[in-house]
Amino acid sequence: MSPHRRVVVTSPQTRLAHARRRHRAAWRPPALDPADARRALGVYKAQRVRAVSAVAALLVLMVGLPLVLRANPGLDDVRLLGVPVSWLALLLPYPAMVALSWWQLRRAEKAEDVEPDP
Repeated sequence: MSPHRRVVVTSPQTRLAHARRRHRAAWRPPALDPADARRALGVYKAQRVRAVSAVAALLVLMVGLPLVLRANPGLDDVRLLGVPVSWLALLLPYPAMVALSWWQLRRAEKAEDVEPDP
């Protein structure tokens, strides 16, 4: 048997990235002018408030649905198209989460579209 030698193989881009990291100075984020900084902070706060309501709605959905099913065990006997209504708990959260994420995205975009104060 011939002896095998291990060789490290890396992409040229990887080597360049590592070399650049060593030779460059520390990266600093660009500074915004005061008007843009105020607007960015306002957008951030508006989006954060809207995100809290979306997370609260998600919690109501994810915690509330099992609680409703636990409180109403009779839903196992109710059938819709031959399927127990309680089984909807397996399917209902996913379309609801998609709708909730779409709603949150639209609200976050609306916060960005607000014109700055003069």
